[in-house]
Amino acid sequence: MRKIVLMLSVSLDGYFEGPNREIDWSVVDDELHTHFNEYLAGMGAFIEGRVTYELMADYWPTADREKDVPRAVADFAVIWRNMPKIVFSRTLQHAQWNTTLVREVVVEDIQALKAQEGGDLLLGGADLAAEFTRHDLIDEYRIYVHPVVIGRGRSPFAEFDTLRKLRPLETRTFGNGVVLLRYERQR
Repeated sequence: MRKIVLMLSVSLDGYFEGPNREIDWSVVDDELHTHFNEYLAGMGAFIEGRVTYELMADYWPTADREKDVPRAVADFAVIWRNMPKIVFSRTLQHAQWNTTLVREVVVEDIQALKAQEGGDLLLGGADLAAEFTRHDLIDEYRIYVHPVVIGRGRSPFAEFDTLRKLRPLETRTFGNGVVLLRYERQR
């Protein structure tokens, strides 16, 4: 069975975005971006909320066509364009780039998606992650802790009110100081 994997970057003090929704504080260099690409290329689909999808669709469809774009960025643009995407939104009327729109999270539909053949499913977007957590649908957490303190902002786990026991799978430190903390849900 495929897993649903939440992959998220956070500051050392636990925020995924700053007080004005900024995400420009993250420390992504060629080594880390290449790591992301190697992992994401094997996914079966990206599952995203509207905000995440719109943020991605605003840049990645043509990022590899920009002058002097780093190789890792160009490679991810191709991965993103080609990857099937499932976007959960009640308001979005149209989506491009190999995207299926879904209006609400239905547990039975997600379980059926997990039972299909193919690579794991990457979950993106804090609001959608909160909804998946409420339904206990996340199988693995890949949290990238960046060496920066924001002071205030939005925590990805602030809305969770149920204990989730996790088993550690991996810890890795990258040259830029980012630390990967990888856990799986104990069932």
